[in-house]
This record gives sequence, structure tokens and C-alpha cells, in this order.
Amino acid sequence: MSTSAALKPTDTQPDLSAVKQRQHGAWSSGDYAVVGTTLQIVGEQLCEALDLRAGSKVLDVAAGNGNVTLAAARRWCDVTSTDYVPALLERGRERATAEHLKIEFREADAEALPFADASYDVVVSTFGVMFTPDQDKAASELARVCRPGGKIGLANWTPQGFIGQLFKTIGKHLPPPAGVKSPALWGTKARLEEMFGRTASDISAEPRMFVFRYRSPDHWLDVFKSFYGPMLKAFAALDANGQAALKRDLLALAGEFNHADDGTVVVHSEYLEAVITKR
Repeated sequence: MSTSAALKPTDTQPDLSAVKQRQHGAWSSGDYAVVGTTLQIVGEQLCEALDLRAGSKVLDVAAGNGNVTLAAARRWCDVTSTDYVPALLERGRERATAEHLKIEFREADAEALPFADASYDVVVSTFGVMFTPDQDKAASELARVCRPGGKIGLANWTPQGFIGQLFKTIGKHLPPPAGVKSPALWGTKARLEEMFGRTASDISAEPRMFVFRYRSPDHWLDVFKSFYGPMLKAFAALDANGQAALKRDLLALAGEFNHADDGTVVVHSEYLEAVITKR
């Protein structure tokens, strides 16, 4: 057996550090903030589901450009916003400055949070922590830094929803690394119970709907190809024929989910809103 073959991860033992490095490259490419800003309402709704109280210490994990960060700060919480992509933290900082909100921004890996046990009242993540390669480690970290009786609030795309199906479509053209769990599993209550059941006194999860609104299907695709890192990287990895095939499939998917009949895009995308109470 060659050295390279010996080092190759098996289906059950993927090289999670390599997966994380590739993911970091994807999320660092494009400009996720262009797409992320459109999701602001999800952060606001999650704060309401958590019944956030002024003065609470809140940690936003894999915060991106800070949707929940800003929503919590608007409710007079003491917020720390973290991500492992510095450029996204800078976008969040710009937004906070524009609104004169006092927020601490800190670079951090969701799988190894640099905070003490039980140091936050509330820990949140919208469409962020779900993309960590080591799901159990990330879930353990969220629970570790949340105080007993505190809450963990999550918004995660579901497998059957539009974004879940979008990643499934991309995976048909560029199969994901063997052995790595689908991010969309975070959008199922069963998986949340697996990850948080031992540390939670209660797990409540409700399906919600976010609506993507764009000028046209081509406009939607152009924005995602240009600014949404995973899609940008997918197109970059394919040759011209592969790109054309992926484009056809993505536009067909958008057409399947599109509720508009006037040429625009009104795509309903299901996500799971979860509130987990720490034991």
C-alpha cells in the first residue's frame, strides 16, 4: 500500500481538518454578507423565540455578518459575535458601527470556542454552526459555554427545504467528502436530540419559512454564484459542460420552489427554529 493510500481517510473516518480547511476557503470566497443580509428577519425572529431579556450575555457562533448579533444587541443584550472568517466579522462590525451598537467581535472556531464553561446566558447561531465538519464537537461546545438554565437558539436549513435541496443538487455534481454528515441534519429534531439530549432539559423545534426574493431566477443564480462561497467554489471546480449542467439543475430547482408567476423569484425555504434549554 502506498503512503498516500495509507493516509487516505476511510468512509467512516473522514479527514475533518481537511474538510474544515476547504470549507474555510469556501466561506472566505465571494462575499457571503451580500446573501446573509437578506436573512436578517431570521435573526430577529430567533431572538423573539428565545424571549431575550435586556442585559443577557449572548454569544453568536459562526455569526457570519452578524444577523443574530445585531438583533440581540438591538434588544440591549451584551453580545459577543464570533466567526472563523475575519472578513465576515468585519462586515458585522461595519453594521454595528452604522447602528451605534456596542458589540464585541472575536475570531473563533465553533468547534473550539475560546470561552470558559457556562459563561453565556444565551448561545445562538443562524445557518452557521450547522456547517461545521465535526457536528458533535460543535454541539458540545455550544452546550459547554451556555450556563445551566440558559438557552441555545438555532436556525438551521432542513433537508427537504430549498437550501437543503440546493446542497443535495450541488452534491450530485460534486459529491461531498465520504463520511461527513450532511449539514442539513441540524435541521431535524432527531439529530438535535442526539447532539443535545444529554445536556438539555428541553428541546423545542418548529419549522419556519424564509422567503428568498430576487428579480428573476437568473438574478438569483448570478447572486449566489458570485457571492455564496459554496456555490462559487462548486462552479469553479467544474469545466464548462459541468457548469452548464449544474446551472440547468439549479434553475430547475428554483423553478420547482418558486411561488411567483410574474417572472420574479419568491422561493419559500424551510428551516428549523430550535430553542434548547441547558440542563
